[in-house]
Amino acid sequence: MPNLTLAKPDDLDRLDALVASHHAEAGIAQDASARREALLALLEGAPHGAGYLIGPVRAPIGYVLLSFGWSVRQGGMTATLDELFIRSGVRNRGIGAEVLTSLPKALKGAGLKVMHVETPRDQPRPRSLYQRMRFHPRDEVMILSRDV
Repeated sequence: MPNLTLAKPDDLDRLDALVASHHAEAGIAQDASARREALLALLEGAPHGAGYLIGPVRAPIGYVLLSFGWSVRQGGMTATLDELFIRSGVRNRGIGAEVLTSLPKALKGAGLKVMHVETPRDQPRPRSLYQRMRFHPRDEVMILSRDV
C-alpha cells in the first residue's frame, strides 16, 4: 500500500511543484497563482475536496486530488478523482492501482458512496487503469459542463 498523506498548508510548495509538472506534461495551461490559490483552499480544509501526497511527505512521488459532492440518487457523499499523478521515473510499478484500491476503502469509512473519475477519450492508458480498478462508464448519463 502506498503512503498517502493528507496534504496540509505546509505542503503547498511540494504539491504545487507536482501539479505544475503534471500540467506541463499534460499540456494543461493554468495561471500559476490561480493554481496555488485553488490548491491552498484544499489544503486549508475546504469541505469541497482534499489533496493527498503519495510516498514520503518530504519527497513525494505523486499526488491525488479529490473533489467531494453529494448525490441523493447515489445515496450520499461522492468523490470525483480530479487528478492522479505519479512521477514518470516511478510509473508502471502499480502505484496508481494501489492508490485507487486503498483510497476508496479509506474514504468509505467517512461515508463515501461512489467515486467518479473523468478521463480523456483519447488516452487509453489511464482509462485501462481505471477500468481495471472497477471504474466503469455510465452509459445512462453524460456529463455536460458550462464555464461560468
